[in-house]
Parts: sequence; structure tokens; C-alpha cells
Amino acid sequence: MTDNPAESVESFRARARAWLAENMPRVDTDAPMPPPGDDDHGWARARELQQTLHAGGFAGICFPVEYGGLGLSPAHQRAFTEESAGYEMPVQLNTPTFSICAATLLDTGSEEQKRAHIGAAIRGEEVLVQFLSEPSGGSDLAGLLTRAERDGGNWILNGAKTWSTSAYAADWGLCLARTNPDVPKHAGLTMFLVPTRAPGLTLNRIRMSNGSTEFCEEFFDDVVLPDSAVVGQVNDGWRVASRQLFHEREAVGGGSPYVSGVGRPRSIQSADPVEVARAAGRTADPVVREMIGEYLALAAVQEQLNARIVGGMAAGRLPAPATSMMRLMYAERAQRGADIALEIAGAAMGFGRGDEPGVSGRAALGYLMRQTSSLAGGSTEMSRNVLSERLLGMPREFAADRDVPFTEVRRGSADGRARRGRPAG
Repeated sequence: MTDNPAESVESFRARARAWLAENMPRVDTDAPMPPPGDDDHGWARARELQQTLHAGGFAGICFPVEYGGLGLSPAHQRAFTEESAGYEMPVQLNTPTFSICAATLLDTGSEEQKRAHIGAAIRGEEVLVQFLSEPSGGSDLAGLLTRAERDGGNWILNGAKTWSTSAYAADWGLCLARTNPDVPKHAGLTMFLVPTRAPGLTLNRIRMSNGSTEFCEEFFDDVVLPDSAVVGQVNDGWRVASRQLFHEREAVGGGSPYVSGVGRPRSIQSADPVEVARAAGRTADPVVREMIGEYLALAAVQEQLNARIVGGMAAGRLPAPATSMMRLMYAERAQRGADIALEIAGAAMGFGRGDEPGVSGRAALGYLMRQTSSLAGGSTEMSRNVLSERLLGMPREFAADRDVPFTEVRRGSADGRARRGRPAG
């Protein structure tokens, strides 16, 4: 990230304020929220809004100029985000496209990949996602079974991924695959850039308990990738993935410098407890006010913690694993907020009008999805391990497969018998 000294933050803020008023649509707070489910229209709209930002010179504020950004500081980005409150913004592109995938390419990609994909995302031409989690593994990302094998100058990709956020709307995915099963699991991985419409790639949407189809599963059957698809170096994919996970924790925790704007979500999310209290007519209830106070205090603590950690990392006082503190605080606030909203809504949470469940109904739907905050960006348990081992210097958790070639790692099977770790051919 390179600071551009040509314009002060206040000058940039004033220019953004005037441009937003002239060019960006205001959020319609009275429009009913669409029910969860397919939101293809929302993604098309996000691309349009991103193209408008780019045409106006307010896209990619913290990305370097040579890759299509403005090369400005996080302070410039914060100023724009503050000014854009109340305007319709392409917030769907913040995560994972900008804050995770483009940021990872910036750190680890080739010059060709940076110029092609970061620039295209900033222009609103491309959406990027992550292909990381697999059906056979939980938090053991390095134990993945998806494999890529050399075939002349190409790679042949086979395997499966799941829980890929918004993959249906994307053009490219960062996919971690095993390229050498004869070495310990972390050492034989490679990161690839995979086009989501590649021949041999089948993508299905997963319907969640709240009706959303945000997550996807992917199946790779002899997907052919050129050597230029490799991000970083062959068999050095864990280094790339580690940087990617850093950006994911930073994004989930709310500390990424690459997110831009705030706006009303285009699908039903967990309702804000304050909004629920107003809709329920309970703002004068002292017990409700105490719960709202707790929620607002948690939000304030999260904001201050994020500022402290981001500042500490920028000044070199804190190492990169400190992002796990932001990730943990996010989960604590989000889950407690969902609990409080549901408690305030009470019996009203089961009522709505047609496809619009109302504020109290959204509290119920949000509660159904409360556990996602303990999983996004790596599980809460993983974050606690990172903090204990890498910040506090506590002993590492025992791992039976450490330093063991992946082909020798014993894995459970459906019939309960152990088998070796080589992926099926």
C-alpha cells in the first residue's frame, strides 16, 4: 500500500461528498427487504455500482495505482466510507473479492495476475471467491484431498470444495490443491486461480436454514489449468493460503483497509437489537435498555480493539496473528447481538407479512445463522489456538500427522476403517 501525498484526507472527503451526492443513489430505507434466496439481481447491481465508482475515480482507494487503484491511505478510505453512509454501495464486493482475494493476489501473485485481476475487480468486471473448505475436512485445511497433477505444461484438477461464499456470482476462485502427496501435508500444496466457468467444474448452490443460497459446493473433474494459473510457487501454497487466511481474519474482524462503503444488505440478515426494540415498542423497558446497552458497548469495544490492532500491526508492535483477536471479538459481538435481538423480539419473532418477515422475523432468521460468526474466517477454536501459540508462546497442540508424508497419514473412512492419505485416483 502506497500513500499518495497529492491530496489531503479532508480534501478527498469533500470531493467524495460532492461526487456521491451527484452520482450515487440513496438507500431506500422504506423498501421491503427481499427474502433470502437467489440474489443474482443484487450481484448484477453491485457490478454496476462498482463501475460507477471506478468511472468517478473512487474505486480501489487503497490499492496501488499500478494495479488500477488510487494508492491512497486507509485514512482516505475511512473518510470515503463515512461519507458514503446512506448511499447504495457495492458492499457485496468487499468480501471476499477485495478484502481477501485481491489482497492475497497483491501480496503473493505474479505481476500479470495483479494487473489482470485486481484491476478487473476494481473496474467492476470480475468477482473473485475462495475455494478452500472441503467435504472431508473441518478446520484441517492442510489435510485437503483436492489434487492437481502435471500434464505437460498444464495442470489437471480433480476434487471437491464446499461452503464457498457467493461462488455462483464469481468469475474466478482461489483454489488450494495438493500437488505433492509424498511430503508432509503443509509442504505439498499449491494455490491456483480457477475460472468458475471452466469445463469440468460443476457448481451447486446450498440452501441454508434461513432460506439463503449464499454458499456453494464445487466439483472438479479433470479441469485443465495452465501453468500461469499458479499463485506463488508450486508446492508453496501453504504460504499463500496463510496470507489469505490473514486477510480473511482481518476482513471478518472488521479491520481490512480494502473494504469500501456501508449500505443496507440486499437480503435478510440478523436484525439490529435497537431496530428490533423500536419495532416491538419496548425501548422504554429497563431490561431491554440494559441489553441494548450491552450490545452497543460490545460494538464500541470491537471498534476500539480493531483500531488498536490495525495500528499496532502497522507500527510493527503486533505480529500478523493478532488479527485473530479481531476475529474473536467479531464472533462474540455478532452472536451476542443475535441472542439479544431474539430475546427482545419475543413471541413476535414468528410473525411476518407474506415474503417480508418484518424486523422481529429477521431476528429469528438471524438467530438461525448465528453460528456462522464462529466459523467465518476460521473457527473460533482455531483463532484461540493461534493466539495461544503465536502470541502468548504456549506449547503447540499435539498433531499426530506433523512431519509425516501425506501418503502415510491415516484417515478414517465411511466404514470406520483407517486408510492411507493418498487421494483416490
